[in-house]
Amino acid sequence: MKKIKISYLLMLVATVLFSSCLGDLDVTPIDPNDATSNNVFKDEAAYKEALAKIYASYAISGQDGGGGGNPDIAGIDENFGNYLRQYWGLQQLSTDEAIIAWDDATIKNFHWQTWAPNDVFIAALYSRIFYTVTIANEFIRNADEALESASGTFATDLEAYKAEARFLRAFSYWHAIDMFGNVPFITEENLPGAFFPERIERSDLFTYIESELLDMESSLPAAGANEYARADRGAAWMLLAKLYLNAEVYTGTERNTDALTYINQVIAASYSLENTYENVFRADNNLSNEIIFPLAFDGTNTQQYGGMTFLLHASNGGGMPLNGIDGGWGGIRAIQDLPAKFGLSSSDFAADSEFSTADSRGMFFFDPSSWTWDIANVGTFTEGVGVTKFKNISSDDGPAPNAHPTFVSTDFPVFRLGDAYLMYAEAVLRGGSGGDAATALGYVNDLRERAYGDASGNITSGELTLDFILEERGRELYWEGHRRTDLVRFGQFTDGSYVWEWKGNTQAGTTTDSYRDLYPIPSNDLNANPNLVQNDGYPQ
Repeated sequence: MKKIKISYLLMLVATVLFSSCLGDLDVTPIDPNDATSNNVFKDEAAYKEALAKIYASYAISGQDGGGGGNPDIAGIDENFGNYLRQYWGLQQLSTDEAIIAWDDATIKNFHWQTWAPNDVFIAALYSRIFYTVTIANEFIRNADEALESASGTFATDLEAYKAEARFLRAFSYWHAIDMFGNVPFITEENLPGAFFPERIERSDLFTYIESELLDMESSLPAAGANEYARADRGAAWMLLAKLYLNAEVYTGTERNTDALTYINQVIAASYSLENTYENVFRADNNLSNEIIFPLAFDGTNTQQYGGMTFLLHASNGGGMPLNGIDGGWGGIRAIQDLPAKFGLSSSDFAADSEFSTADSRGMFFFDPSSWTWDIANVGTFTEGVGVTKFKNISSDDGPAPNAHPTFVSTDFPVFRLGDAYLMYAEAVLRGGSGGDAATALGYVNDLRERAYGDASGNITSGELTLDFILEERGRELYWEGHRRTDLVRFGQFTDGSYVWEWKGNTQAGTTTDSYRDLYPIPSNDLNANPNLVQNDGYPQ
């Protein structure tokens, strides 16, 4: 929950930086005849406001705060065009953790894994990624100009702001490398104007993101020392660790030893596990020392129908407890494969429709009198299993901070320590140096003791395998935006041995083509920019 209202600058950057995205990234300055530095970066305070706009681009999808008819990108409803909403959808709906009942455009194609290059939701996320890259570039360019004459506290602050902007640009480029592979590439060196961005190979983008994070790391505040919801060195270390853990997917070369280097730095920092698992996902989770980097939301100051407002409302309906919201939209729920990871079947809900297992991480809803465990009709919300993980109430069951009946104050945990523990264990199992099996087992059992309340859920060293880690990541991190990336890294997203309900558009589930491990470059961008090439397997 963000306690301080951000001042959002209108029309931050100069006219289109991507002629290849003309329909999606039309961002005009306040005065098109005046330089951005003169009308936006007009004084010292404006730089912090402009930095806030970059952060806000993940949570808010419009220049007026979101939903106000002045969207950042065109071609899609402003609330649908929210960065987190689309990122969550592409990372979760395509997996064994979530399915959606709605008929909006092609939204059902994600769980079926039948999407195409002209998909509006793929284009929306792609545009959001490069919109954030664009405004970060503009900030960095103007900060560099100001630093030529800045001095004293302003110069110190501006260097730190610039490092944060570089982190956010690297963060969005990580989304690009993970989901799209070979993409258009621009930095602050590319001045505003009409041109065709060059295409960067996936391995080269990996090198760029790595070099940026390594170079800017020391300019960020120490881990835990920045204002809440702003990047610090802990966030940079986690992003480096994520990059290295997935390096074999991105470049063909494993980097598990490097992943352990930065995971160890995260674990040695000031973070600690939240005592109660569910408190990480409640409206006062800004108090949790487990969260390393969140996307902040607030019922008063971030009002729109994307982000966490979407996630809580769209996952509610069919008699589910409201948990601090004013009603459900009956859209997203789990398929039976997710509660099965906790050992649950429909018979476990016979006496109590809201159920938590001995493993307290499993937070589900199922009413056997009105819900159906098997999904025969994807469009019926009450076929499947409700998920109650995220709540718009505080850890004491009281109202959310800055409570609003519609708009949500629960922050989205992008990076947290529990994930770092599982990443450590995985990197050790994959042969990385700088860790050991006994420590890995201890970290995993720390998570399981929190989940079970005692040592009854602990595993032995012989049970700690890569297959177990994939399952445990599903139990610990479900609905947190990791699952597609995890399944790809483990070779199970498309043509692996693992299938789930309605994968491949069959109820029993079937494998799909491996080229779908990457999303396609959107057709509009591909047609507009002669430098781009469609990802393998998709129509050229």
